[in-house]
Amino acid sequence: MPAPPPFRTLPPEEAERLVRQGAVRLLDVRTPDEHQGLGHIPGSVLLPVDLIPCAAATLARDGKPILVYCEHGVRSVAAARFLAQAGYEGVLNLAGGLSVWRGPREFTPGDPFGPAGPSSWLVQNADLLPRGGRALDLACGAGRHALLLAAAGLEVRAVDRDAAAIDSLRETAGRLGFALEGERLDLEAPGAELGDAAYDLVLVVHYLHRPLFPAIGRALKAGGLLLYETFTIDQALRGKPSNPYYLLKPGELEDLVAPLSILRRREGEFEGRMVAAVAARK
Repeated sequence: MPAPPPFRTLPPEEAERLVRQGAVRLLDVRTPDEHQGLGHIPGSVLLPVDLIPCAAATLARDGKPILVYCEHGVRSVAAARFLAQAGYEGVLNLAGGLSVWRGPREFTPGDPFGPAGPSSWLVQNADLLPRGGRALDLACGAGRHALLLAAAGLEVRAVDRDAAAIDSLRETAGRLGFALEGERLDLEAPGAELGDAAYDLVLVVHYLHRPLFPAIGRALKAGGLLLYETFTIDQALRGKPSNPYYLLKPGELEDLVAPLSILRRREGEFEGRMVAAVAARK
């Protein structure tokens, strides 16, 4: 007999009671169009099911149960099972999904690239990603992108100088059985090296250390892809970061990635942040 799923499925009435009591966090794993057009439970975080690996690095682990729902209770089963396997306790699934929900709804837009999700630049360039091989996630933080890339079948090395973040990422990747190596590394140490022609993909999001760009170029294999996005000086007008050392000047990123061939670029306001980004090939 197969083991029971490591989460609990709730009837709508019980789910409504928990929501009224504020006893659960709410995770909507539908599409943005469904989230707005069909309505959502007030207070929900939107993260479409195909982006759910990010949740293992972004959702709080404070013991408060997470109630996962979709439209008919199918996609939410996969998402709930993933969260339970990633080590979340008390994961709940809404039986029948929002199609049977009789509680309150809101019809405001949701952002799948908010605090729980990945950078939209990574998702928009998914067609450029290698189908296999090795990826390097620099300054990975909690590892939302590293987990997403590992779930897509890449062998991932994720580096950051935050030892606690790396330890947590290693534990989560181990639970999920992902091919993911977490490593504590000070990328701003003099002479920091990343390897020679070792990676099919290098990803950098919200990090800037200009002296590191030559090492990034060397780390890419011939034909390898660099996806890079970080803040511009205009972000300082909105708060943090404000130190110009960590902010790009207009057009600067294209010069920093030379001699890589730029395939795509963007600069301006995206997801409420002032950023510049490139997709470049070696």
